[in-house]
Amino acid sequence: MVDLYLEENFKERKKLFMLIQVIGAFFAVLAMSVILSVPKKFLFYSSFVGAAGWLVYLLMLKTGAIETIGIFVATLAAALISHSFARLFKAPVTIFLIPAILPTVPGVGMYRIVYYMIIGDRNMTGYYFSQTLQIAGMIAIAIFIMDTVFRTAKQTTYAKKSKNS
Repeated sequence: MVDLYLEENFKERKKLFMLIQVIGAFFAVLAMSVILSVPKKFLFYSSFVGAAGWLVYLLMLKTGAIETIGIFVATLAAALISHSFARLFKAPVTIFLIPAILPTVPGVGMYRIVYYMIIGDRNMTGYYFSQTLQIAGMIAIAIFIMDTVFRTAKQTTYAKKSKNS
């Protein structure tokens, strides 16, 4: 009976911790959006994109995905929402995308590279260097893929319109 209660309590705490992280991501992206001079009317939306991307990342980790795949899928989601908002609000996609990828940028990995380099641990330096490059590469590839999808869709739409004219 006590074990069941502890297990249920632990599950509730994990959900609460996930919610706190998503809210934290929202406010971190909001602050970054202000620093990057995102127009006031788009501050909420760029923050929403960042929080949504972080939620996708946390859900991917919860399903057992490795960190790089989680970052890839989260960045795909952030890029998809960013492109959708850009078309919806007739604004540049970078207004939403640049602040939104903030939670996924491997800042702690870069810190650890320098830290282990300073203390002279080559194995850990190499490990974190490799991991940081993989994460940065996944971010870049996800953005490229979503950009390509939207560009192809745009070209297809224009081609159909010009054919019908």
